[in-house]
Amino acid sequence: MTRIDDTFDRLRSEGKKAFVAYIMAGDPNPETSLTIMRKLPEAGVDVIELGLPFTDPMADGPTIQLAGQRALNAGMTLQKTLDMATEFRKENDTTPIVLMGYYNPIFSRGVDRFLDDAKAAGIDGLIVVDLPPEEDDELCIPAQKAGMNFIRLATPTTDDRRLPKVLQNTSGFVYYVSITGITGSAEASAEAVAPEVKRIKSATDLPVIVGFGVRTPETARNIASVADGTVVGSAIVAQIADGKTPDEVAAYVKTLADGAHSA
Repeated sequence: MTRIDDTFDRLRSEGKKAFVAYIMAGDPNPETSLTIMRKLPEAGVDVIELGLPFTDPMADGPTIQLAGQRALNAGMTLQKTLDMATEFRKENDTTPIVLMGYYNPIFSRGVDRFLDDAKAAGIDGLIVVDLPPEEDDELCIPAQKAGMNFIRLATPTTDDRRLPKVLQNTSGFVYYVSITGITGSAEASAEAVAPEVKRIKSATDLPVIVGFGVRTPETARNIASVADGTVVGSAIVAQIADGKTPDEVAAYVKTLADGAHSA
């Protein structure tokens, strides 16, 4: 059992949906980013997705691409991202952290070393968007052996033939991408998402969390009402890009979390 499993068990027992928040590690700078991260749980965030800055983020729209660039310009690295998680864990040992990014920095560090260091830093799960199921031996299976969840993305183009392959070594939760395209590019629709969530849940007992295209408390509530929870990323990152203070970012996040939790 990981912190992710424990969190979803608790939410299920409370009859609540999950709210997952994404921030880019080191955006706009390492100190401010850590301050924001520390405020997320009290704002109602159940799971934190911590973005790993990378120079070529193929799945991310302009908002998160620019966040990654700001973080890299501020000196953020894989090691500093793990250091950030370590600092967070000194004050919070319960909120799950999912590291989300691309395989290149992990490969460069070496999988075994990375997993040892990530585990020591308190990372609970990984989303590595450019590693398909055919590459599970590369990172997915070693991560699960190390006691971390490996979370896979399903999309509107994941048909019934492909879905079992996507789910076969997934753990923690399934991240359903509500739209085709990049992050931050359109608004999610509960009507469109509902049948897809139902289809995925018929093939797995894992929670299904929906992300991409959620920007308002109303959308968070509507999406959470047809899934096990929702993820907000670009809309939160946009607040940081606008220069909002950590307290202002947390206040905005709370409105989204309240929306999801009211589903």
